[in-house]
Formats: sequence, structure tokens, C-alpha cells
Amino acid sequence: MIANEVVNRAIAYILEHAGEVTVDEVAEYCHFSKFYFSRLFKAETGESVYAFIKRVKMDQSAFRLKIDKERSITDIGLDYGYSPSNYSSAFRQRYQLSPSDFRKESYRRAVEHPLFYQAKKELETFEECDRKITIENLPDYPVIYERRIGNYGDLGQDWDAFLDKYKDYVTEESLLLELTFDDPSITDVDKCLYEICIQVDEDCPLENTRIIPGGKYAVYHFEGYTKEIYAAYQGIFNSWLPRSGYKIDERYSFEIYRNVDCDSMCMKIDFCIPIK
Repeated sequence: MIANEVVNRAIAYILEHAGEVTVDEVAEYCHFSKFYFSRLFKAETGESVYAFIKRVKMDQSAFRLKIDKERSITDIGLDYGYSPSNYSSAFRQRYQLSPSDFRKESYRRAVEHPLFYQAKKELETFEECDRKITIENLPDYPVIYERRIGNYGDLGQDWDAFLDKYKDYVTEESLLLELTFDDPSITDVDKCLYEICIQVDEDCPLENTRIIPGGKYAVYHFEGYTKEIYAAYQGIFNSWLPRSGYKIDERYSFEIYRNVDCDSMCMKIDFCIPIK
């Protein structure tokens, strides 16, 4: 868990300004010297702030290559602060592929990933996804949150500890929400960023509270097992989104847990994909 509130504010700032942010700007935003802030960030996350910013830029741009296929590679690189030649070089260094080859290979990379094999399912078609998706205007959700960098496979034990820690804030009406910032077919599975959250009143006195923004979302109504979640998301990104007429905007996707059978681990979850 990332417990340091300064580092959490820095990460939120980096995610919001990934296309243009520098280490100097993040340190200034947090009101620390660059040297002190860099030490603080690495001690908390195990990664230098420079490496984290570069990784976020690369992974976000790779996701955009995957889902925004009609946009030029040059424009996507520029969105994240890279000239065409620098973007190609930096991209190849991280993924061992050029941006154009990565875009061509994105479908194959998604379905050949070990997480897809464990689901033992075919990639859903547009029609199959579309039957499970509704377009909704969701409210803002004030939440208690804890942010982590790690493997999405650890979410079960993370949730157990989180719910025990904040049990005094849980009511029958509380929603359990989860933000997953990375696509494991792109980001190293052990370096995925995520937040686990409980909906609370806006006047909650805890420091680790924030608002998950509402607005227009494509809500995929998932019913299945944990091992099938990755495959469901890949169906949304690879089959549904390209033909839907919608674009993902700058907000991040999140999940709302509607029901979990702790014995069978069958669950109902709403995958909320921000669209414009």
C-alpha cells in the first residue's frame, strides 16, 4: 500500500498530467525540493519518480495505440510529450516493438496473455459485449481509498484487509469500488496501479478520501469468476469499443461490486468505462 499522502498526491497529479509532467513540476506541486521528493517517492514506491513518470507515459500511450486506432501514432506520441523520432525510440526501448508494430500486434498480445488462457473463454464478439453494456450517467462517488502498485491477482487479500480496517465505515448501502489504472496486456503484471474504495459520506473525516468522478460511462454488467475478468475487459477493448462509436475519455475506468459469493467466488460487477 502507498501510505504516504504526499506520494499519493504526486501520483494523482502524474496520472492527471501524464502528457506533460516533469519531476521538477511534481516536486514543486508537492512543495518539496526535487532531491528530497525523489528520495521520498522511491522509498515509498520502490521506483524513482522519473522512472514512474516515463512508465506511465509509455503505458498510457500504448493503451491509446490499442484503442484509438484511427489516430496517428505521431499525434498520440505528441500527447505524451514525445517528438516522432523520440517516441519511436523510447517506445521500442520499453516494448521491443515499434509503435506501429505494437498497434498491429495489440490484439494478439491481448489474447495470448496467460491471464486470457486461464479464463478458458473465447474473446467476446461485439454483439455479445453489446448485450451486456448499458450507457449510463453515473453520479460522483465520494470514497475512502487505498492505492497500491502490484499484481491484480492480490486484490482478494487486499480487500480482506481493507474491509477489516474500515469496517466501522461500512453500511448495508455502502458500495465497494475499485479503480484499475493499467491494462495487464501492456503493463508488467506486478507493477499495475490500483485503488480499492468504499463509498462514504462526503464529510468523512479520514485523510485518504477522494471523489471518483461521475458522468457518461459504458457499463458492462459482468457475471462470472475472477479469472474471467481479464478476458471480459479485452472483449470490451478489442471487440466492442472499435465498433461502438464511443471513445474513452481522460477519466479512468472503475468497477462497482454488486454481489460476491465468497464460497464459489462467482461475482456480479459493473465495469464502468468512461466515454465521450
